[in-house]
Amino acid sequence: MTEPWTDHALKALRAACHTADGPSLLALLRAHDPVGVLQQCGDALITAIFRSVPGAREMAIAYTSTLRERGWPGDEVLAEQFDSVGGGAVLVLRPLPVDLEELSGLLEGDPAWGGGRIDLKTGVCWPAIADTERSWDEDEAEGTERWLPVPCEGSRDAYRDMEDFITTLDDQDLARFLNIAIQGPGAFRRFKDMLATSPAQLQRYWLFAAERKYGRARAWLADQGYRPAPPGDCRVGGPLSSR
Repeated sequence: MTEPWTDHALKALRAACHTADGPSLLALLRAHDPVGVLQQCGDALITAIFRSVPGAREMAIAYTSTLRERGWPGDEVLAEQFDSVGGGAVLVLRPLPVDLEELSGLLEGDPAWGGGRIDLKTGVCWPAIADTERSWDEDEAEGTERWLPVPCEGSRDAYRDMEDFITTLDDQDLARFLNIAIQGPGAFRRFKDMLATSPAQLQRYWLFAAERKYGRARAWLADQGYRPAPPGDCRVGGPLSSR
């Protein structure tokens, strides 16, 4: 039986992903419900396969069907990545060392700041506000192929995350109050304030929202012809290399 994700376990998961610690990552996924974190740790799991961590390939193959059954944005893209390292179809997407959390911030941040761009040489996400703080003349001289523009798509998807999360609640009273809270201006703040009365559900929501945002960022990146380069993947020769 798996355990629920705690703050401590999630911190350990993020650390394992950041350092590409395959054995620790697999141990955490075996001990906890993996469904809620697959988008967040999928690329690190692929790195574990590249490094021949025992059990990593079998785990990825098992999660492929889980992703396809869930069917959230980005799930099919990640499933195809798992297929490719599991001996299935070869991906045509180019690897780019981009942080999906940062990309999500550009895509779904405050519309007043207006998205940004990704440096295709480094994978660094630059918010639009950076354009007003420095000159891009030198960079633009290298040609527009260096940059991938990122539009700001606003908070509609994040609002839908709140609506969909409410439908997962067994506590009908809390669900009713949350449905009221998300009506009108200030919906996000009221929703989180109301959910804070139930710390366990607030934890579930943060995990739910993060998984959805990572998936949407992955799906958007795939539409541009790229996929995240797995952390610590020594086989990635550069942002435009291919396998």
